[in-house]
Amino acid sequence: MTGRALTHTTRKLAEPWRQRLIRSLLYGRNVDRAAKARARVGLAILLFAAVYAVLAGRLVMFAVGADGHGARRAGSQDAIATARPDIVDRNGEVLATDVKAPSLFGEPRRIIDKDEAIELLTAALPDLDTAEARARLSSRKGFVWLKREISPKQQHDIHKLGIPGIGFLRENKRVYPTGASVAHLIGLVNIDNQGIAGMEKWLDNNGLADLHRAGFATDRLQKPVELSIDLRVEHALRDELLKAKEKYKAKAASGLVSNVRTGEIVALVSLPDFDPNNPKEAHDPDRINRLTTGVFEMGSTFKALTLAMALDSGKANLNTLYDGRGALKFGKFTIHDTHPVGRNITLAEVFTFSSNVGAAKIALSQGVEAHKAFLKKLGQMDRLRTELPESASPIVPKRWTELNTITASFGHGIAVAPLQAVMGINACINGGFLIPPTFLKRSEEEARAIAKKVLRTETSDKMRYLMRLNAEIGTAKKADVKGYYIGGKTGTSEKVVNGRYSKKQVLNSFTAIIPADNPQYQLLVMLDEPKALPETYGFITSGWNAVPTGGKVIARIGPLLGVEPRFDLPPSDRLILAASRTTQ
Repeated sequence: MTGRALTHTTRKLAEPWRQRLIRSLLYGRNVDRAAKARARVGLAILLFAAVYAVLAGRLVMFAVGADGHGARRAGSQDAIATARPDIVDRNGEVLATDVKAPSLFGEPRRIIDKDEAIELLTAALPDLDTAEARARLSSRKGFVWLKREISPKQQHDIHKLGIPGIGFLRENKRVYPTGASVAHLIGLVNIDNQGIAGMEKWLDNNGLADLHRAGFATDRLQKPVELSIDLRVEHALRDELLKAKEKYKAKAASGLVSNVRTGEIVALVSLPDFDPNNPKEAHDPDRINRLTTGVFEMGSTFKALTLAMALDSGKANLNTLYDGRGALKFGKFTIHDTHPVGRNITLAEVFTFSSNVGAAKIALSQGVEAHKAFLKKLGQMDRLRTELPESASPIVPKRWTELNTITASFGHGIAVAPLQAVMGINACINGGFLIPPTFLKRSEEEARAIAKKVLRTETSDKMRYLMRLNAEIGTAKKADVKGYYIGGKTGTSEKVVNGRYSKKQVLNSFTAIIPADNPQYQLLVMLDEPKALPETYGFITSGWNAVPTGGKVIARIGPLLGVEPRFDLPPSDRLILAASRTTQ
C-alpha cells in the first residue's frame, strides 16, 4: 500500500463515525472534489432559498394578517371593543346594533423611525393628537392604540403609506339607528363597547361583561334583547312633546306610556335628550332622564293616591262631605284652593275641583301613620328599582308630622320619580295591583305572578269613575279625545325658588288612562316651567298646556296601541259605577 493511500486510510479511521455517516449520506462513497464542491454549492443555495422564503412569508403575514397579529397583542394589553347583542323594540325594530369599524394601532418595537411615522400619520389624520401619539409610540409596549374608529378612507390612505409597525384592527362599534328617539332608555357605550348608561349598562351588569371576559360573547351566540318599547308610540310621543316644549317655551318636557296590566313601559321620552351616536351632549346635566333619575313634587296628581286611601279604608265614600268653605289654616301656614268653591264639597268634587283644602282634610281624617303606611304600600316612600341603573330615591320628610300629611295630600313636600307615581296610579285603576315597572317584554301572566294586591277592587272601580268624571266635567276636559273614553288627573306644582314656592315657575303634569272603563294604558305628560300664551289667557296651570298636549298624544297613539274608538258611550256614573255595583 502506498504512503498516500495509507495516509487516507489512517485519516478515515481517525474520523468520528458520525462525520463518516453524514459524509457518506451527502456524497456517497469515493466521490471526487468536484462533486463535493457542487454538492456544497447546492446546499448553500437551498439554505439561502429557505431563509428568503421564511422572510417572504413573514412579510406576507404582516401585510395581510396584521389584524390578527394586533389582536393577539391587544388581548393582553389593551381593551378591544367586543360584540354586543342587538337591542330591539317589541316589534323587532332595531334600536342598537354592532357594526365593524377599523381602528389604528401601533407596535412601538417594530417602528424604525418614529418621527417619520408620526409625521405621515398626522398628515392622514389631522385630528390625531401628536403629543399623545408620540408618547404612545415611544413606549416599550408591544401594542398601543393610536386612533379608534377611523373611516374606511382614512384606513386606505394610511395603508398606502406602508409604515412598518402600523396596523388596523376591525372592532365592533355600537350604532343607534333611531338616534335620539330612545336615548334615555337605551343609554350608550364607551369606546370599548362597554355599557355605561341605560339598558346598555344593564346588559353588562347582567352577565354580558362576564361573557366578554370568558370569551363567549360572540356575534353568533347572542340573541337580540327585546324591550317593551314600541318605537312607533315613542316617535309619536316625542314629536308631540317637542312641539309642546317649543310652543309653551318650556324648560323641559317628558312623558311615558305604561301598560297598566303588565307594568311594561311602552314609550319613554325626556327632553332635552341626546344622540347616543354622538354622546358628548349626554354629560349635560339638563339632559338627565327626568322620569327615573329626577325626583319632583308631582302636585295634584298625588290627590289620586289620597282619595284612594280614603275610599279603601272604608271611612269615606264618594259622597262624604268635607268643608271647602274657606282656606285651611295650620299654625303659621295657610292652604288655599286655586278655584275655591265656598261650600261643603263631596269627595268626588274634591277630585273634579282639584281642591287642596279638601285633599288635606281627607288625609287628616285618615291619620298621619295611616297616610305614611299607605304611601309606602303603593311604593312612594322607597327608591324604585327597574332595569335602568339610573334611579333616584324619593325625598321624604325625616320627621313626618300633620303638616307633612297636609302638604303631601296634594303632592307637595314629597318628591318622587315620575315613573314611581305612575306605578302607584296604575295600582289605583287596574284593579288594585301594584306591578313593578319594566322595560322588557312581559306577559299578563308574568305580571300577575309578581303583582301585589294593595287596594280593593271596588276602590279601583271608584277611582276609574273619578278619573273619567274629571275628563267629563273637571280639569281634564281638554284631553277628552272622542272615541277613547279617557280619564285623567291634572297636577300643577309650584317650584321652590330661593326657599319659597314660586307661582310663576311651575312643573305641570297630566296623567290619563285609556279607556277609563277598562284601562289598558296610562299616559303621563310633564312640562317644566311652561310660559303663558294669549290662547291660555295668561294661565300656566296644567289644564292649559299639559292636558291639551296629552289629548294630541292620545289621538296619535290610540290606533298604534290597538285601542279601538267607541262612540256614544254613556257617562261615567252609568258605564263605570253601575257596572261596578252589578259585579259586587
